[in-house]
Amino acid sequence: MNSVIHNAKRLIIKVGSSLVTNDGKGLDHVAIAKWAEQIAQLRALGKEVVLVSSGAIAEGMQRLGFEKRPTGIHELQACAAVGQMGLAQIYETSFRAHRLGTAQVLLTHADLADRERYLNARSTLFTLLKFGVIPIINENDTVVTDEIKFGDNDTLGALVANLIEGDALIILTDQRGLYTADPRRDPQARFVDEAKAGDPALEAMAGGAGTGIGRGGMLTKILAAKRAATSGAHTVIAWGREDRVLSRLASGEMIGTQLTAQTAQLTARKQWMADHLQTAGSVILDEGAVQVLTAHGKSLLPIGVVEVSGDFGRGDVITCLDGQGRALARGITNYSSSEARRILRRPSSEIESILGFVEEPELIHRDNMVLL
Repeated sequence: MNSVIHNAKRLIIKVGSSLVTNDGKGLDHVAIAKWAEQIAQLRALGKEVVLVSSGAIAEGMQRLGFEKRPTGIHELQACAAVGQMGLAQIYETSFRAHRLGTAQVLLTHADLADRERYLNARSTLFTLLKFGVIPIINENDTVVTDEIKFGDNDTLGALVANLIEGDALIILTDQRGLYTADPRRDPQARFVDEAKAGDPALEAMAGGAGTGIGRGGMLTKILAAKRAATSGAHTVIAWGREDRVLSRLASGEMIGTQLTAQTAQLTARKQWMADHLQTAGSVILDEGAVQVLTAHGKSLLPIGVVEVSGDFGRGDVITCLDGQGRALARGITNYSSSEARRILRRPSSEIESILGFVEEPELIHRDNMVLL
């Protein structure tokens, strides 16, 4: 049985605090250098990698002289602000040794709840990957409040997997993987090599909270795998101190617990769009655009639109109609209704001169569209 990582092209790798710090006493430069080396090997194999890394608060605690994790929100935010500087510096240095560039991306739940900010984050990450850059993602602890916190980077990793349609999420932790019970208390506990993501039995098996440095426990990882599976991403939970764990997973070796998604990636995303019984608006297409969509599966360009109805924003799901008012497709629009009205019947090359900016050349990209 091969690891799902072997055939995965786009990977989201989450590294916990215990794996990038010296027991909470600042960042472990040697460990981070090893992660960079292995990720460079993945890039050499043609894989795209996004790294979700904890460690900013732990580094800030060390720099500000805290002996244990503070409980006050403003103290935590101060630690995050100071520590994020060190985290970014060491990742930049480590990856530069392999001639790879990095980018710091800080997110909050509000960034992914708001449609326009969601699309902006998505477009930025896709552009970074196109340039061969390694995005280093962390929760924006400097500005978050309890209401908008992801709560742990396991959840953040799953949300990023959904955001960029990742093939697989790798959660590296200080545990080997999932057991049927806590092996420290139950001698009958068995290791779970493989299971279906989202199986309710997995949540019953998962134990409590993690270390005093990190916040997540096994339960957050099981729930993260369940969340990632909704967009078709598989998850592997593995011990981060395992020798060459990323390289071996990429070679097909089964390490840790593999939780497989039961819905194909494309099916899950397009089913979500198809399930919209009511959409925010609609566009009527000319005969040429109808042919391009239905016969060739191409994207919808503004030049093929003859009329815009409704009041919708960028990121809303809208319906594509033919000249007789029949629904042909649904998709996520790159432009608001007011912007779409200004650029309809015009070639994509004129979008910038008309609007003063260009989000995308397509009104709806084919990857964000489902035929009805």
